[in-house]
Amino acid sequence: MTDSYYSTQLPASEVAELVDHTSVTACNKQTDRWRAIIRYALKWSALYNTCILPIFLYGSECWAVTKRHVLKIDALDQWCLRKLLGIKWYHHVRNDEVRRTTGQPRLSAIVQARRLSSFGHIARMPDETDVRSIITASPSENWRRPPGRPRTTWMKTIQQDLRSNNLSLDEAITVAQNRPLWRLLSAFGAMHP
Repeated sequence: MTDSYYSTQLPASEVAELVDHTSVTACNKQTDRWRAIIRYALKWSALYNTCILPIFLYGSECWAVTKRHVLKIDALDQWCLRKLLGIKWYHHVRNDEVRRTTGQPRLSAIVQARRLSSFGHIARMPDETDVRSIITASPSENWRRPPGRPRTTWMKTIQQDLRSNNLSLDEAITVAQNRPLWRLLSAFGAMHP
């Protein structure tokens, strides 16, 4: 079994497409009519959480993201928040100040929490299920890695997420059996690295 066979690496073109689609949606929400609706009926956070996040987060549980993807995701998130708040570049407002004002977690942290939540669901499945056997499979003895840089797989991304929570893969599978504890760990661990 090859790493590339089970790779769910998010292509750079797909990241760019998601960023473009989300950016267009955010720009469309900035017309005078939307500004009036936001001013009187909705808070900006309701608009962000109902119109922007679902577009971007669709299918994010199975993304294998690289550091470059994380930077692009967070840049898009920051751009959307600044756009909704009406903060221009010449106002010289720092990113951490925008984040503190909005109280929104980073978009990459939301993606990580969703990925860890999905991993916990898979870890609680019986060993006989196809998903669990694919995730825990190892290559056959005569398999050789193809030349070039190894692809970023979903499991490698999960292991990186777990490392930030000081957990190994085996420990995470054990902890995931306790659903409330795993839910707390995946949400809190991703939001507070």
